[in-house]
Amino acid sequence: MSLPPESREEAIARLNKSASDLEARTAPPLSHEAAGQAAAGQAWKIIADLFGGVFVGLAIGFGVDHFAGTSPVGIIGGVLLGFALSVWMAWRTAQRLMAEANKSGEPKSVPFDDEDEGA
Repeated sequence: MSLPPESREEAIARLNKSASDLEARTAPPLSHEAAGQAAAGQAWKIIADLFGGVFVGLAIGFGVDHFAGTSPVGIIGGVLLGFALSVWMAWRTAQRLMAEANKSGEPKSVPFDDEDEGA
């Protein structure tokens, strides 16, 4: 009894699924230090989003004021719009990170480490 022939795309999809399953089983778990560094990197990304949105809004508002001649209105509006956009981007990033953390099943907190304290 022979198996029915499968198309090239089906064979590639089956092999990719097998490879990803194998990689998931053999990948070493993240250490606390590596997990902390990844979390710090994501925190810096959120901070950069917050500051970047405000500064971009400030620059756009300054440009509008310069060319339209509406002295403080463009800067104020640009900063407020940039702040609102940056808060939305930070919220979206935080939601994505929470979804990834809930999906991965990692612990919610890192246990207390006594080794850092000098007695």
